[in-house]
Amino acid sequence: MSNSSNATYAAAGVDTRAGDLAVELMKSAVSKTHGPEVWGGVGGFAGLFDVSFLTKFRQPLLATSTDGVGTKVAIAQAIDKHDTIGQDLVGMVVDDIIVVGARPLFMTDYIACGKVVPERIASIVAGIARACSETGTALVGGETAEHPGLLGQDDYDVAGAATGVVEADQVLGAEKVVAGDVVIAMASSGLHSNGYSLVRHILAQRGIGYTDTSAELGGMVGEVLLEPTRLYTGPLLDVINDPELAGAIHSLSHVTGGGIAANLARVLPVGSWVEVDRSTWSPAPVFRVLGDMAGSTLESAEGTWNLGVGMFAVVDAASASSVIARLATSGIPAWVTGRVSRAAHDLTGFEQGAKGVNGGAVRLVGAYAN
Repeated sequence: MSNSSNATYAAAGVDTRAGDLAVELMKSAVSKTHGPEVWGGVGGFAGLFDVSFLTKFRQPLLATSTDGVGTKVAIAQAIDKHDTIGQDLVGMVVDDIIVVGARPLFMTDYIACGKVVPERIASIVAGIARACSETGTALVGGETAEHPGLLGQDDYDVAGAATGVVEADQVLGAEKVVAGDVVIAMASSGLHSNGYSLVRHILAQRGIGYTDTSAELGGMVGEVLLEPTRLYTGPLLDVINDPELAGAIHSLSHVTGGGIAANLARVLPVGSWVEVDRSTWSPAPVFRVLGDMAGSTLESAEGTWNLGVGMFAVVDAASASSVIARLATSGIPAWVTGRVSRAAHDLTGFEQGAKGVNGGAVRLVGAYAN
């Protein structure tokens, strides 16, 4: 009966043995993210995480986030390179948790594919595990699902969810922002995981393939576009936990879908406004080349691409230089790009709140540096 059932499932296109092999191949990488808080190891029906340390908190709040990496996976599939997409996933999920000042605790992932290729799945998960280790996040579980007939044999999508914790009185957000605070921009590593539908459209219109070499982009097109997302959680936790910088950061904004102004507006209080000075940074060549290919300006892409800014911090003005210096020691280039104001101002052309948040107002001014 068992053999008949397995044969029927295999005939339907699902190979359970391939899934088992994928788990075996990823076990070592996943286990390296586990500290003493993780119980049960790899392969259980549910991940277990010891949170008895929360008794030391006065009022612990759990923070949670879930996301995917969008159509960036199409490029990974096109050039058969899967070892960096996991870092993109962790960046999209865990770096949302640090926005409220929370320390990430654990993460789970989900991979849906047309056919389980064990080595491919293991490569994706190894990338997730490396980024989890870098951000201090335990990878406590996951699922790989084979969907023959729904997805092509080489197609897959990834998603993840993470949980963190923060003291209630240490939550970062718009309510802590005051007039005179300084806005610090943190450099992105490239496109991160947003705007790839536009990227793919631009390349298709120009007849450019992902395996083509581009002198303008500086290498194979697909490899340049797969530059992994910069991770901000570790460096920002270092700042938050530094006694000399306690309370310096008032709010954080992760620049993902929606673009630069809209994401910053979400973490500013109603009635405040910021003008972000474009002249304080120069967008990386990848943005300029893609803009030129599309025949459009960088300014027109500000609601789609991060254009070189992956995270904003709104900080106490007196601490700005110290925060920037501390980020630099962790390899995060950062600079002052604006200041919060509540003065009377014409808000024509400003983005005001986003994604259901009735926040502050933001617009970009000036011209980008060359």
